[in-house]
Amino acid sequence: MKVLGIESSCDECAVALVENGSKILSSVIHSQISAHRPFDGVVPELASRLHVETIVPVYRQALKEAGVTSREIDAIAVTNRPGLIGSLLVGVSFAKALSFSLGKPLLGVDHILAHLYAPHLEGKLEYPHIGLLVSGGHTLITMVRSFDEVEVLGTTIDDAVGEAFDKVAKHYGLGYPGGEAVDDLSRSGDPLAYKFPHSRLDKGNHPWDFSYSGLKTAVINQSEKFLQPGKVASLENLCASFQKAAIDVLWNKIRLLVVSTGVRRVVAGGGVAANSYLRSLVNAQPGWNVYFPSLALCSDNAAMIAGWAWGALSRGDRSPLDLNAESRVARFKRKYP
Repeated sequence: MKVLGIESSCDECAVALVENGSKILSSVIHSQISAHRPFDGVVPELASRLHVETIVPVYRQALKEAGVTSREIDAIAVTNRPGLIGSLLVGVSFAKALSFSLGKPLLGVDHILAHLYAPHLEGKLEYPHIGLLVSGGHTLITMVRSFDEVEVLGTTIDDAVGEAFDKVAKHYGLGYPGGEAVDDLSRSGDPLAYKFPHSRLDKGNHPWDFSYSGLKTAVINQSEKFLQPGKVASLENLCASFQKAAIDVLWNKIRLLVVSTGVRRVVAGGGVAANSYLRSLVNAQPGWNVYFPSLALCSDNAAMIAGWAWGALSRGDRSPLDLNAESRVARFKRKYP
């Protein structure tokens, strides 16, 4: 089954063709980074207008690279939640028009589930596994029992980890995207120069939840208070120390969850899954099976949408032509220890 995937939830306009949930025939991504860089972040109205301009050329390029015609598409999958509502509507509208004109099945896909599925496009993974989704809009730690059965164990109560990276980068004029800028500067910095605070939410009923607002505020407004004796105040040192504090919070949750559940398979997805420090920590664990998608599949892409959709389409799931876009995250099953 050849599934056409469409992704337009934020500032990437992407179309991909994936066969049987794993073989990527084409994956075309038009990034809007250069358009949003002057504003140090995504401007929603600008993003949606750019999607309108680029979605048809990106679609045509995806078909060309896959070497198929529109009539050879078996089904159409599109991100319909969560994301920027204007951007989502462009992709959903285009997908519905294709579905109607070609007479092909349509399926709306949750962006969160697709990110957790992304590593499956590069190798066969066993269930269950611990799923970590870390991006500019989301921070989730989950137990993934099948492609569409996800238990949310913890989520952020304020800022997402990627959001904290972006806001720190914006404050210090590091450029956009913030996560990449901080990671690059951290390579030449001392991660022990500053001792920034870690959120502690493990005493209550929600021990796997995250909080990044306090860390973000400390780095932006109070950095001088956390400079260690004998250490040098520099942008490189600040970035390295901030990155260590932010990622260590994720790492501690993952480590404790592996011990608690005995599940040693860990899958990561989302833009922050590209972070070099996070990858080095998790990959270094003996006896763990760790699956990070390639960098191209960490950011928003349509291959993960088409890949995830194959499982749902194979069992007969379909979306009606009145499918709508929704900006909020779906109500996943929430489980507390």
